[in-house]
Order: sequence, then C-alpha cells, then structure tokens
Amino acid sequence: MTVLPYFIGCPSWNEPAWRGCLYPAAMPASHFLGQYCSVFNCVEGNTTLYAWPSEEKVRRWLELMPEGFRFCAKFPREISQAQDLRAVLERVDAFERLMAPLGKRIAPFWLQLPASFGPSRLPELVALFEHIRVPLALEVRHRAFFARGDEERALNRLLLERGIERICLDSRALFSCRSDDPALLHAQSKKPRVPPRPAAFSDSPQVRFIGHPQLSANDPFLSPWLDKLAGWIEEGRTPHIYLHTPDNHRAPELALRFHRQLSERLPGLPELNWPEQPGEAQMSLLE
Repeated sequence: MTVLPYFIGCPSWNEPAWRGCLYPAAMPASHFLGQYCSVFNCVEGNTTLYAWPSEEKVRRWLELMPEGFRFCAKFPREISQAQDLRAVLERVDAFERLMAPLGKRIAPFWLQLPASFGPSRLPELVALFEHIRVPLALEVRHRAFFARGDEERALNRLLLERGIERICLDSRALFSCRSDDPALLHAQSKKPRVPPRPAAFSDSPQVRFIGHPQLSANDPFLSPWLDKLAGWIEEGRTPHIYLHTPDNHRAPELALRFHRQLSERLPGLPELNWPEQPGEAQMSLLE
C-alpha cells in the first residue's frame, strides 16, 4: 500500500469484474481484499450496510488490512433506517463492539440516513452523538438539508460543534449521462440527486463521487474536487475520496484517473501501486 497524504478508494473490493484490471484474471475472490489493499488505502464499507459480518470475517479483515488502511464501516440499515435512532442505541453499541478489533482502521464509521430523515428528527442525532464513542461521518439526503436555510444551518452547526463530518456526495456526473443502459438507469434510480456540499468539519473530509461510465466524461466534474482536495491536503487535512461508476465495474480505473490528475496539482505525490495488466485494460484508463 502506497503511503499518501490522503485516502482514495472504491465502494467495495469484492467485484469479479475487476479481474483483468485491478486483479489478475485468474485470481480467486478470496484474494481480492489483499490485492485491493496493495493498491488503495481505503474502502467504503458497503458490506456492513446490508449485513452484519461475523466475528470470524472481522478477524479475517484484520489480517488483510494494513495498519494504515481505512475501512469506513457503515452502520447497518437496521440502525440508520430505524424509526427512531434513540431506540437502537444498544444495536449501535453492539456494532461498535463487533468492529472493535479493526481499531483505527475504522475512521470514521459512516451513518447514511434515508431521505425520510428530516429536520424534525435532529434531536435523535443529538442523542446518538452524545452516546457514540467512535469517529463518525454523516450522510443526509432530505431536501431541507440542501436548501441553504435555517434547517441546513442547524445541521451544519450540530456537526461542526462535534467535529463530525458531513459526507460530501456528488452525483452530478452520473445524472449528466443519457442512456438506456440498465446499469446506468438502475444507478440513477438508486443514487440521491442532491447538490454537492463540500464540507470540512474535521481533519478528515469525506467525499463520495458517483461518476459517468465513460471515464473522460468525468473530468469536468472531477476538476473542482481536485482543487478542493489539493487545498485540504495543503491545509494539513487528510481527506477521503471514494470513486464510483454506475455498476462500479470501472470504479478502480476512475480512482486511478483521479489520483493521476491530482498528481498534476501536487507534484511529488507518490504513484499508486497499480498492477501491470495486458495492454487493452491499460488503454481503457485513457478513454
């Protein structure tokens, strides 16, 4: 794993479509995580959003994730989508205990709230923040939190006072695409279409970029983030950025593209430990 002044990764590591690109063509899935960690230094914990991992699986992750790696574990849906967050604080504790062996590799935990979670429920967040004992980042989707009014300011104050990051989600590139491709249409139906909110409420700003399937079409949308991350790094912060594509088949390539472009703004930035693959796979990075 390359030592970098920031964290860069993808939504997951367990993607068979990455064989021949990030992974050797014949690599068994059980080896994916180790190879992923040799290239990228962080990953979104999508797997924990949908299912609680076993203790054995957490131990396996511990064996494969280097000490400096970051796994942004997402609180399971039964917590983040609960009718009242105050009613699931014991489940929050249980999840923290389950993930505790990973130590600082989880920094921060992520809480992704549904679009139904609006300003009237802010007292639930206050109770959760007072209860929780781990670093946390929050993603909101309710329209009121993007209206630049009193409700958004109240949320931002709450987060800023506690040093809790507001996850910056940017899906503009995804929604700029017009196609009948099923994977694209599925992604557009599932991903939130909200304006980006570049925020740094702690030393570790969090960015999720949902990209266009054609890599070069992302460049106009990536450019502001290149400037933002370069600025944060120069300020001494350690930002995280996670690169998606509609079906995530090209997410590693988009992440590599972002890193190479960031290197143009930050000369001397180390290269990613990208594996050598046949020419066809490498040429796709230039599209």
